Amino acid sequence: MSHDDFPTEDPAVVTCGLPYANGDLHIGHLRTYVGGDVLSRALRTLGQETAFVSGSDMHGTPIAVQAAEQGVDPEELALGYHEQYEETFPRFDIEFDNYGHTHDETNQAMTKSFVESWIDGDHVHEKEIQVAYDPDADQWLPDRFVEGTCPHCGANARGDECDDGCQRHLEPGEIEEPVSTVTGNPAEYRTREHKFLALSDFQEYLQGFLDRLEGTDNARNQPREWIEGELEDLCITRDLDWGVDYPGDEGGQDLVLYVWVDAPIEYVSSTRQYTERVGADEYDWEAVWKNHGTDDHPDGGEIVHIIGQDIIQHHTVFWPAMLRGADYNEPRAVVASGFMNLDGDAFSTSRNRAIWAREFLDEGFHPDTLRYYLTTVGGFQDEIDFSWDRFRERVNGELVGNVGNFAYRSLLFAERNFGGTPDVDVSSEVRERIEAATEEFEAAVNDYSVRKATQAAVQLAGFGNEYIQRHEPWNLDEDEAAPVVRDCVQVAKAVAVLVYPATPDTAQRLWEQLEEDGSVADATLDAALEAPPADFGEPSELFEKIEAERVEELNRKLDERVEEVAEADDADEGTETDEAAESDEGGMDVEALAEDRIGFDDFEEIDIRVGRIETAEPIEDSDKLARLEVDIGVETRQVVAGIKQLHDLDELPGKKVVLLANMEKAELFGVESNGMVLAAGEEADLLTTHGDAEPGTKIR
Repeated sequence: MSHDDFPTEDPAVVTCGLPYANGDLHIGHLRTYVGGDVLSRALRTLGQETAFVSGSDMHGTPIAVQAAEQGVDPEELALGYHEQYEETFPRFDIEFDNYGHTHDETNQAMTKSFVESWIDGDHVHEKEIQVAYDPDADQWLPDRFVEGTCPHCGANARGDECDDGCQRHLEPGEIEEPVSTVTGNPAEYRTREHKFLALSDFQEYLQGFLDRLEGTDNARNQPREWIEGELEDLCITRDLDWGVDYPGDEGGQDLVLYVWVDAPIEYVSSTRQYTERVGADEYDWEAVWKNHGTDDHPDGGEIVHIIGQDIIQHHTVFWPAMLRGADYNEPRAVVASGFMNLDGDAFSTSRNRAIWAREFLDEGFHPDTLRYYLTTVGGFQDEIDFSWDRFRERVNGELVGNVGNFAYRSLLFAERNFGGTPDVDVSSEVRERIEAATEEFEAAVNDYSVRKATQAAVQLAGFGNEYIQRHEPWNLDEDEAAPVVRDCVQVAKAVAVLVYPATPDTAQRLWEQLEEDGSVADATLDAALEAPPADFGEPSELFEKIEAERVEELNRKLDERVEEVAEADDADEGTETDEAAESDEGGMDVEALAEDRIGFDDFEEIDIRVGRIETAEPIEDSDKLARLEVDIGVETRQVVAGIKQLHDLDELPGKKVVLLANMEKAELFGVESNGMVLAAGEEADLLTTHGDAEPGTKIR
């Protein structure tokens, strides 16, 4: 790993977090896979040797639980979804060089090899721990066979993850008030011997690793709190029949490895399978992953992981320690996405509140339109929102109205008036603008920003539209028009090169309309300024406009589907009791009081101040968020608040508010938020003061 700017002399591998093989894919799932595909293609456009790999995560208790509920074998269940994913990804032009799964022979052997290396390095020890047990079912309860309360935040949690609360990884025996998912009865803790990877052996290494790590801020900063204190060792075995057997016989023959052992190792296995298919001369997996590298690549390769933010800890603490303990290379970068909502609220697969991947295609939309939306609607680590209305706006405004409009009008005018590319030189203005766009593209890729890389192409198309409109070649004679048209054709070719990673099929069609040889996938940045063919035929439109009536229909379908599930749930649960219905005289639901209380010392640590809003403006591309400047006496803070639809922003300047001043900084839609404005209820009723307390006054 070089840490030099891309392209480097060392091979790269881009991986995506493994989809868990127990459910259908919706468009929220596709965000990281599209992001990984776009980055891989962009790296190749820079001239970087790159492999793009992933695979299905086949093991773990959720699959075992679901298989038991359906009365099928876990392997049969997981393979069915794996095959579905293999079919779905290519339909969105997500083209892995290798897509394997964790249960195949390569990964099982690779996983055991890793564990044996840890054992040989004295990084594995055995310890007696408390494990949940269901006495009625007479079985141990690993991971998702047990539910209860998170010991860290008090939220409802499952087995090994606090999914609904603080997102922390939980070790066996940590979950409080355990309940068996097998019988629904309370579970009890019993002593059991398990194997542990000594993460504490790697604590100093991990602290240095995070200093070297590239990628998104959340991936670099979030794990620091886990490694600054006492780093707990990782339990790497589970009491389960489904998984990779723990290697060796002594004391481990009835245990399988924890799913987060064999899952990331699939990155290595999948890369190896790619090499086995194409040959080491084409791509050498060892040059990427092994510490010794090769004669040509002594530093190893450039390893980039594209993941969701809920698995940052696994990729920045567990995984680098696992690699270090087996003498493999560390990742160069971890790029973690923010969450994705659907029309302002979370996706809910149980309530069918989702837009399924296959449904999107069945509706007749081109996959490039979704790829473009997911890539550009927000920064990769930002929380983003999908709605059919916003999707229509971006497709019609940016793809149809900008990129497609420029390419079609330019090539059509060139073909009708010159039969193709006029035989004159590109102007210095256009050459410099294309050079600037390619530099922006290259800088964005090196910053792991697929959004900015794609925007470089879209903004270049915007320049092209402005350029052709400014010069009006239709009002010029042939000699005067020729240089203008030549410039526009060159810009169209450059747009094809730069927009290719995000919209590969569309870029290829534009490439073919120019009657360029070969594939735009093989073009590097230099091609953006190479002369287009002298002759080409009449072009066609690249994108299709989405009508408002179409969006209304899609919104109605989604609402009806969610309503059907809600009605079915109501029928199953019965009607609300009179006591419950009359619990609040005002007729509104009020959340129950929290049972856990905090001490006065804890309250003293909360810094709440009176503030005065100085400015308020909407945040572009967000339905809910507004950017506020709030005077808190000692300074003015920039704060992001979800009040855009609930308040008239023009009326907010001068209003007193209450602000949590020692809230951790966050970034939403690319805007930093330094504090939190407090508000009550779903209508965001802003808290204020009764008297004339000055900005900066502390709330006590």
